[in-house]
Amino acid sequence: MVAAPVSNQLGGHMSSRTIFLSRLIGLFTILVSLSMFMHKQTMVETVETLAHNRPMLLILGMIALIGGLAMVLGHNVWSGGALPVVVTLFGWSILIRGLLLLFLPSDAMVNLFEMVRFGELFYIFAVISLVLGIYLTYGGFTSLPGTKP
Repeated sequence: MVAAPVSNQLGGHMSSRTIFLSRLIGLFTILVSLSMFMHKQTMVETVETLAHNRPMLLILGMIALIGGLAMVLGHNVWSGGALPVVVTLFGWSILIRGLLLLFLPSDAMVNLFEMVRFGELFYIFAVISLVLGIYLTYGGFTSLPGTKP
């Protein structure tokens, strides 16, 4: 099934699937980022606890795997502007994250978490997420339906 073409305000064409996913991912990312800013300590504690809880990591890995596979299979677009590529990269990052959660041993997951320094760099992660969400939401909602494929 091919998604209907959509034209953005700059005259480029992209699929309705790109528009939908950019809106969905963008709004989700904005809301999670705002929650991160409001609940820093809870977020850090949750991630630290999860890094040491192998059964929960396996469940999260399965959820990320199905979501990542769905996005990669449904939207693997590497041309047509920045928006479709960012959506595609988001899907691939979810897929890779799911695979890591499923297959890395517990010690490696803890080491990876410590290497990322989530607690120390928390606001950097939150700002990056917020900016990505704003970009995707703006791109998704400013794209207009087009008539050309």
